[in-house]
Amino acid sequence: MAAQIVGGIGMGAMLAVGALIALDLSGSDTWSGMATTMITLGAAVFALPLAGTAARRGRRPGLTLGWLLGALGGLVVIGATVWGVFPLFLAGMLLVGAGTATNLQSRHAAADLATERTRGRDLSIVVWATTVGAVVGPNLIGPTGGLARALGLTELLGPVLLTTAGFLGGAALIAVLLRPDPLRMATADRFANGTRSSSLTMADGLRAIGRSPSALSAVVGIVAGHAVMVGVMTMTPVHMSDHGAALTVVGLTISLHIAGMYALSPVVGWLSDRFGRAPVMLAGQVVLLVAAAVSGTAGHDEIQVTVGLVLLGLGWSGALVAGSALLAESLSAEIRPRAQGFSDLAMNLGGATAGALSGVVLSVAGFGGLNLFAALFTLPVFVLAIRARAARRG
Repeated sequence: MAAQIVGGIGMGAMLAVGALIALDLSGSDTWSGMATTMITLGAAVFALPLAGTAARRGRRPGLTLGWLLGALGGLVVIGATVWGVFPLFLAGMLLVGAGTATNLQSRHAAADLATERTRGRDLSIVVWATTVGAVVGPNLIGPTGGLARALGLTELLGPVLLTTAGFLGGAALIAVLLRPDPLRMATADRFANGTRSSSLTMADGLRAIGRSPSALSAVVGIVAGHAVMVGVMTMTPVHMSDHGAALTVVGLTISLHIAGMYALSPVVGWLSDRFGRAPVMLAGQVVLLVAAAVSGTAGHDEIQVTVGLVLLGLGWSGALVAGSALLAESLSAEIRPRAQGFSDLAMNLGGATAGALSGVVLSVAGFGGLNLFAALFTLPVFVLAIRARAARRG
């Protein structure tokens, strides 16, 4: 939880200014969307290697490595912005995505030792811990901008300095405090019985998802929720800036959006324990549709855009928390890290796809069209739910 708070500061700060730095370097609204896209793509690229490290050596080495790679990305972004090299900036954002991947995989550490009765709640508490840092981060644009100017850097690099420091802090906290390792404890009894998880491969994780209808449903729900969220959130700062919103207003909107993502996650976790993972995950998809409708019809109304972004965060929370708990309970402890790695890979590839297309969709169809486009990602979730219900009736 402590690492999530510190690392979350870095995540929130970068999300608030990444698209704006990309806009300055590229001079194009379309290319500005690549900032968040590269973070999401980076999270996908590093999902399997980090999950593989966790499966072989434990959660502590995997999470520590991820935070360190994210900090390296922050340094690359600073250098690229100073030198005005847009491709290098994109490479730095790809590395920053390792921090996002680490933040997401931390929730799986909470599920390693959780019971079936409380898995949703336990997982959601670690997700919730991101709230503090992620909400504070975007609102430090002003103070950190002053620090950047004092160092002879552009104001927008202030939050990037914060990102780098936050990720380094997350690495230090995990390396020192995550003892004993939860995943190694969860599989200790399997080792004692002669079953070695090291003999399992990533392909085994993918096959395990395919064999379990509930695990497949969980992965599809997680991917859909992330794609909708990233698709809309990526271009919201650009949309608001284009219509004259102040930088502080943009930062507040993103802060409230992130609060929606994380602040009520313990409630979502409790609901999933109480009423079932699948129903809560579907409810999250419905909230995402409502969010797209609110944001898509907001026009220049900054308050309505903010309300839509808060709802977008709440829907994402429902999809992620309930879906992750459903995935964890559908699989055994030894195969779980590898399946979770594939889930995070698919999740971030879906988000990267939505983010990559968001700039193009915004320029062609406007902010309303972008929200409609993002809402389409929920359709596979409802199709699977209808098929599952028909199978139960049969």
